[in-house]
Amino acid sequence: MNNYKILKNLDNVKKGKIGEEIARRYLVLIGMKIICSNYKTKFGEIDIIAKVENKIVFIEVKSRTSKDYGLACEAVDYKKIGKITSVAKHYLLTNNIKNCEIRFDVIEVYFNEEKINHIENAF
Repeated sequence: MNNYKILKNLDNVKKGKIGEEIARRYLVLIGMKIICSNYKTKFGEIDIIAKVENKIVFIEVKSRTSKDYGLACEAVDYKKIGKITSVAKHYLLTNNIKNCEIRFDVIEVYFNEEKINHIENAF
């Protein structure tokens, strides 16, 4: 994350992809297994689906160059939560996953601070 000046000139989609890659690397470092990235359905998308112990974790990644416009997690509003939970239900049904604990996390990536904030059980 030490190329903040370069990142500042990228569009938000590219910054988001970089933030997701940083989040994936972080998750692997803390012992999570990445099941898939950018899981899309007609309901929406989940950035990362991972597994830790016996839990399936659905993760929304929010990246920011600064906190000037608020915290990254504040972008995960009720509408976004509804989409994520709908996509998660679809994933569980499609993959016939039953009797498994699930969790919804948010990972904030702040490029200017070179900081990752992992919010477990965010909603």
